[in-house]
Amino acid sequence: MAIFPRPVSPKGAVDDLWSYFRENRPHKWPVLALSVVMTGLIIWAFVVDGNTNIMPRQNKIIYVESWDANRPDAAIIMQQKIDLAKREALLQSKQKDMQKVADVFGIDWRADEARNSARRKEALKQINAQLDDRLAKAEAAEGTKTGPTQP
Repeated sequence: MAIFPRPVSPKGAVDDLWSYFRENRPHKWPVLALSVVMTGLIIWAFVVDGNTNIMPRQNKIIYVESWDANRPDAAIIMQQKIDLAKREALLQSKQKDMQKVADVFGIDWRADEARNSARRKEALKQINAQLDDRLAKAEAAEGTKTGPTQP
């Protein structure tokens, strides 16, 4: 079974291509470069898509922190405060990255950021006040506790 149709041979195809490149045409090199770049982009897009969208997800390991069941409430509340601070730091770093992207595209974000920053600071202040109140109550309750009671 032949790869090329009957009137065409590989030698004839190569000769045809060679004669095209020997001719002095001003557009042949830019068109060749553009066709090579476009073909490369299409192949690259298929490779990236193949690596990102069909990778198995069932093998993803999720680590869960294990806590002692007898852990005091004060320790739990302190961990919540630490987690809240980490979350806020992560949120601010992501917002700075997004603000850089917005600057590149000319999006005006400063007025929204000032308003949202004030709201977030107020919400964090209230949440921290609640956690401080709960922490004080938990520490007071643990200070009066002598240990587990038995019936």
